[in-house]
Amino acid sequence: MMHAALGIWILSAVICVGRSQHDLNDTQTDQDTQIATSANSVSLVAAANKRFAFRLYRQLAAHADSRGKNIFFSPSSVSVALATLSVGARGRTHKQIFNGLGFNSTLLTQADVNQAFHALLERASRTSNGDTSEGTAVFMGNNSKPRPEFLETLKQSYHADGFTVDFANAADSANTINEYVKAKTNGKIEDLVKDPDPMTVMYLISYIYFKGKWATSFNPKRTHRSTFTVDGNTKVPVQMMNMENRFPLYRDQEINTWVLRLPFNGSYSMLLMLPDNMATLERVVSPGHVNKWLKFMKTRSYHIYIPKFSIKTSYTLNDVLTGMGMTDMFSDHADFNGIAEDVELKVSEVLHQATLDVDEAGATAAAATGVRIVLKSMIVYPVLKFDRPFMVMITEHNTKNILFVGKIINPNI
Repeated sequence: MMHAALGIWILSAVICVGRSQHDLNDTQTDQDTQIATSANSVSLVAAANKRFAFRLYRQLAAHADSRGKNIFFSPSSVSVALATLSVGARGRTHKQIFNGLGFNSTLLTQADVNQAFHALLERASRTSNGDTSEGTAVFMGNNSKPRPEFLETLKQSYHADGFTVDFANAADSANTINEYVKAKTNGKIEDLVKDPDPMTVMYLISYIYFKGKWATSFNPKRTHRSTFTVDGNTKVPVQMMNMENRFPLYRDQEINTWVLRLPFNGSYSMLLMLPDNMATLERVVSPGHVNKWLKFMKTRSYHIYIPKFSIKTSYTLNDVLTGMGMTDMFSDHADFNGIAEDVELKVSEVLHQATLDVDEAGATAAAATGVRIVLKSMIVYPVLKFDRPFMVMITEHNTKNILFVGKIINPNI
């Protein structure tokens, strides 16, 4: 009996080990599948972000307010801000935001996008040398009740900080948000938000800050006064930096454009494109061009001249994003049921500010995007208050006979 029992126990153990190994194989397969799916999602979102950058540029360039003016913005900041907004969007509103960002909803779910942005933000954090940072924040009205799952997704996937403010106190709430953005951008973006009205329920904030030192800096002693040709009729004075060295360059014959890559210390670079015709470059430039330029650049000896400059831009992106198909989110058709229950919300405005400073030592750039979410316009009924003397009648509807008539001077008598 002892031998029989021992044999059964050993057989059971072998079977269990076999099952355990099978489970381990299944687990490993599931993990490999998840990693592959995650990598594919990151690739799809990263590619969409690049396409979005040029689509947004063309919209800004074509916009009346931008014509003849500098254009500078962070597509990354705008993409992240709109992605956080999509977390709480539903139905057609969600579809429009996804389509506007260039996400193929048949290939990417919201969970995929959240996971991809988490990976991209983590990657940016790892490659940062301490002078680059990006992230998000959500500022909630003290009477608002966002869905816990919405806030949790923003925290886990988008590294969002969370704060409660009193939007009824416009000056204080604006100051709180602006001080946060100012701190995160090292003082570069100071006044993103202007006096939010009491209808404000939430602000979604996305920020990015970059400071890079040239791998080979310009000698300040060689910087000299020169001129910059704005157009055929206008020239302006500038401080022109210059350097003789070997640089990665590419001449794109198809669009008659010189492309110069100026490396920073670390993994970042600045690309400068000098076209024979700016309109042609703006019309056709795409992620494919950038890939081609970086792939086929050759290092050559050149004497380059680049102006020192400092620019600051500010945009309200409502019309631009509407032109990209994101219409419902600004209207009473908006569906943001994923943000909060029992309230009807819409986006009031999408604000964006950016700065760029270029000098002999390097370049500093910062940007922030603010998405203001408010209560939908509710039906406001005119007020008719019987709080002074009034007349009264009782009539019969069919005969229109007046049964009673009177005047009320004091209802307490």
